[in-house]
Amino acid sequence: MVSYNVQYFLEQCLLSLREAISSLDSEIIVVDNCSSDDSVQLVKEHFSKVILIENKINNGFASANNQGAEVATGEYICFLNPDTIVGHSTFTRLMRSAEQLPHLGIVGPKLISGTGDYLSESKRNIPSPLTSFRRLFGINLGYVKNYYADHISDNGIGDVDVLVGAFMMLKKKAFIQAGGFDDDYFMYGEDIDLSYKIKKNGLLNYYIGNIVAVHYRGESTDRNAVYVKRFYNAMRLFYKKHFRSNVILDVMVSTGIRIVSFFQSFKNFDKRNRKIDSYFLLSDNERFRGFLEVELQQKVVMFSVIKAEDLGDSNIEIIFDNDFMTFEDIIDQMQLLKKKNVTFKIRPKNCNYILGSNFSDGKGEVIVF
Repeated sequence: MVSYNVQYFLEQCLLSLREAISSLDSEIIVVDNCSSDDSVQLVKEHFSKVILIENKINNGFASANNQGAEVATGEYICFLNPDTIVGHSTFTRLMRSAEQLPHLGIVGPKLISGTGDYLSESKRNIPSPLTSFRRLFGINLGYVKNYYADHISDNGIGDVDVLVGAFMMLKKKAFIQAGGFDDDYFMYGEDIDLSYKIKKNGLLNYYIGNIVAVHYRGESTDRNAVYVKRFYNAMRLFYKKHFRSNVILDVMVSTGIRIVSFFQSFKNFDKRNRKIDSYFLLSDNERFRGFLEVELQQKVVMFSVIKAEDLGDSNIEIIFDNDFMTFEDIIDQMQLLKKKNVTFKIRPKNCNYILGSNFSDGKGEVIVF
C-alpha cells in the first residue's frame, strides 16, 4: 500500500485487512510517501506488525509500489490503495479463483465507489490510438474497442486487457519478469502499462466480478487541474512508449488530450453542499447515536436492519457501525441500498470518526467526534 496524507482512510483499510488476512500466511507493507499528517505515527502505534517504509520525499505511486514489492516475501503480491475497503473473505476467494485460472497474469475484483456505484475502470481495454480517439471525442467507430471492457458483465468473470492499480494481485515472479511498475509514471497510467506488459509476456489478466471491494478514489489528490494534467500526461507517455507508429494518429490523439485536459480543468467538482434530510444509523450503540446527534446537530434514527423500500426520495445518509457489522456486510449493504438520494458513512471499529465519499471526483469526508 502506498500512502500519502490519508490517515483516516488508511486506518480503515488496515482494519479491514486485519480481518481479511487473519487466516492467510501474509504480510502488510505500507510505503509512506512523506505524508504531512499522522499516517506514519498511526501505523507505528496501532499496527506494529505492518512493515513500514518511510520515504523522505514523495516518490510517486509507481516507484513507491516498486519499493514495497522489493521487500515483499510472498508468492503473490497485492497492490492496494489505502482508500479501499475489503471484506473478510476477499483474499481467500480471490486466491481460490486465481489458482484455477490458466496463464495467470493479474487478477482484480469489482470495485464500487463510496456511494455503492460500480466503477467502470475496474476492467478496461488497452487504450490504443483509435480507442483513445474514440474515448476522447465520444465517436463510436464500430469495430474499435471501447475504453472500458464492456464485453464482460460487471458481475462476470473473464479475460480483460487492463485492471486498475487500486487493487491488483499477481505472482511476484510475473511482476519481476514484467519489470515492475515503470517509474516514469509518477501517478496514473502505471497500471495500464503493467497490465499491457503482463499481456505481452503471454499471460492473461482476469476480472473477477463476483468479488467486490470499495474504492473511494481521489483521496491522495483532488481531481482538479493538476490531476487532469497528470492523468493525461500519463496517457501520452503510455501512447508514446507503446503505440507511437503513425504520425497522423499521434498528432490527433495528442491534440485531443490537450483539448480534453484544457476543458476538464475548468470543471467544478465540489459537490459538498448536499443537504441531508435524514440520518439513519445501522448499530445497536445508543451512546454512539447520541454522539452523532451532537456532532451532526440533527436527529439520527437507529436501525438494526434497513431495507431498500424503507428509503424514500429525500436525501438520506446511512451510517454503518463497524462494531455492529463486518466490513463485508457493509459492502453488501452499500450495493443493496444504493440510490441517487442515498450516501454512506462508516465508523470503523473502535474509532472516533465516520468517513465516506459522496462523489467520485474529489476528496472524501471525515467527521471526528
